[in-house]
Amino acid sequence: MKERLVEDDDQEDFHPDETTENGNVSTLPENTGLTGDRSLGPDDTYIVSTVQPGIYSGFTPNYGTTNTDGRPRGGVWTRKQVFGIDENKERGNWTGRFEYLLSMLGYAVGLGNIWRFPYLCYRHGGGAFLVPYLLFMTFVGIPLFFLESSLAQFTSCGPTTCWSFAPLFQGLGITMMISSFITSGYYCMIIAWCVFYFFASFTSELPWSTCDQHWNTEDCSHRLPDVQCTDINETRYSNGTCYNDASFTGLWNYSLYQNITGRQRVAPTKEYWENYVLNVGEGIETTGKPEWRLVLCLLLSWTLVFLCLIKGIKSAGKVVYFTAIFPYIILVLLFFRGVVLSNAWDGIKYYITPDFNKLSNVAIWKAAAVQIFYSMGPAWGGIIALSSYNRFHNNILRDSLIVSLGNCMTSIFGGFVIFSYVGHMAAQLKVSVDHVADDGPGLAFIIYPEAIQSLPGPAFWSVIFFFMLITLGLDSLFASVEALLTGLQDIMPKFREKKTLAIFIICVIFFLLGLPFTTRSGIYWVTLIDFYGAAWGVLLTGLLEVIAIAHVYGVNRFCSDIETMIGPWLTWYWKCCWFAITPAGTLFILLYSWIKYEPVEYNDYHYPGWATGLGWLISLSAITATPIVMIYKLVTSHRKGHSLFQTIKILLVPTRDWGPALIQHRQLVKHVPGFVLNPAEESHSSEFGYQNMSEPALSNINGSTEQETVA
Repeated sequence: MKERLVEDDDQEDFHPDETTENGNVSTLPENTGLTGDRSLGPDDTYIVSTVQPGIYSGFTPNYGTTNTDGRPRGGVWTRKQVFGIDENKERGNWTGRFEYLLSMLGYAVGLGNIWRFPYLCYRHGGGAFLVPYLLFMTFVGIPLFFLESSLAQFTSCGPTTCWSFAPLFQGLGITMMISSFITSGYYCMIIAWCVFYFFASFTSELPWSTCDQHWNTEDCSHRLPDVQCTDINETRYSNGTCYNDASFTGLWNYSLYQNITGRQRVAPTKEYWENYVLNVGEGIETTGKPEWRLVLCLLLSWTLVFLCLIKGIKSAGKVVYFTAIFPYIILVLLFFRGVVLSNAWDGIKYYITPDFNKLSNVAIWKAAAVQIFYSMGPAWGGIIALSSYNRFHNNILRDSLIVSLGNCMTSIFGGFVIFSYVGHMAAQLKVSVDHVADDGPGLAFIIYPEAIQSLPGPAFWSVIFFFMLITLGLDSLFASVEALLTGLQDIMPKFREKKTLAIFIICVIFFLLGLPFTTRSGIYWVTLIDFYGAAWGVLLTGLLEVIAIAHVYGVNRFCSDIETMIGPWLTWYWKCCWFAITPAGTLFILLYSWIKYEPVEYNDYHYPGWATGLGWLISLSAITATPIVMIYKLVTSHRKGHSLFQTIKILLVPTRDWGPALIQHRQLVKHVPGFVLNPAEESHSSEFGYQNMSEPALSNINGSTEQETVA
């Protein structure tokens, strides 16, 4: 069936002899790979229409070829792509023009942009924190993001199968899947907490606004008000309390009360969070039964994930039009409401005031690097999974820059939003901003609920805030679960026909594994797994993958591969990053994390030794997948008469099926002599199956041959 198309006005990419006079009918070159009932030929024409927008993706047949005299032929490159039909019939592609971009933006912009970045910026020198943050984003975050997305788009493979350029590194994909598996479970529990608060906000009086509930204690702040204690019937006591006859009226000296009694005021929002929502126990050993309210919220969260991913990217691509855009609408509303609050600018001033003296502290550089690494999401598998469904000629450089810069700007803007409320709350509590600022769950479930209590219509602002957190969390979780689904489908393609069943099984398993998070020790488990789950595994994976691409496969060849997809582009900056700067920056993060390692804590609770040991075991479960797969590859690929070094060298050469998934795209690879155009049909005379190497070349494997040199 022919698709009705509309051309992209910002491109001047068709050769003059390939367009009609009126520009409304375009002739497609041969071997486009766009198939309906038959193969398309050069006489097939497509009518411009606004009903089904789409653009043809490909090169004119003569692109990259030369005449006999060496002069380049007139073929030109074109980025015109067709949307509405799948370019890759087997795996599928994103349906709409913006689905991939919004999905990646939703993946990169998550809860950490709202509740972690502002706190880090305040804690590490305010505006000065932006210096290391922007540097690491420029030289580590964006290059890794672009590397993974380009690799996936070039191969149309997920995290488990995109390593055919050097099969020895295939374990990196398994590590990515394990990392995503570990984090997805507890991440959905955080979404479940947001769901809990979301439904709790549908009331005329927010349940955490008073100290009159059954979960409140005698230390609830509203029960310890400040008083003058100067009436004739009032008596001041040496511990700072004030009584009217036998009735307690408040505190006349809070500092004295703290020093003598050792007690302090507790915000009602904190008691609601710890005593009611979590019903937190004394430690990780205090488990108890699952809290039924949290179980229902967790079930609803995974149900939402299942419904949104029920058809894989086809359904998720539609959902992201809402889940990726809606948080920005809410952030803008919260910003304009927050900046007009009293003392809001005191909080913003604390947030942005630079303290450049802190730049001499290595901790600020480490904090910036880690925030970039985790907020942009390289080495988790999500980037590779989502990018693998792109059309071959999608402008992946443009999309990577948009997502990276969008992630950065969202973090900075989110800081203005959050700290406007923090400044207001500090004034309400009569404390300085540094006594209010917090990160993680403390900011989302204690600080912000406390701040909105003084707003007109607090229930409304609470509803939209937690709904925003839910959408932010779901977007990031979609990519993590999709990474698992894509990885499994690439290993076992038969599951592509049973995608709904596969995602249902994944969600059910995650729900069951998440039940311990709903117990009284749930917050301790979430904190433990968040700290150890994939911390070093992700950093090590990022380091190894950039080394594998730049130093093993060859940075020059990889840049040429990208040129095959997007056309001529400036490569010097990316080559410098991938070859030296990005590995060095990632290695710095990794080494500093090891050198400055301290056991995890939750508030003042110190985990027992067995819990810390379990955390290390969880961390190693992801890291060890890479060397285990390497050993497996060496054992199964060993050939009689070959040394270990020879086998390793063979496993660092691209396999015969490495490259674009479709033949019409493999035909565009002009920069690799002897590149296999159709691996399925062009079989070797032996079992040996690596590109650019023939059976006789094995005898010279210890040396470097022209056939082996692919970079």
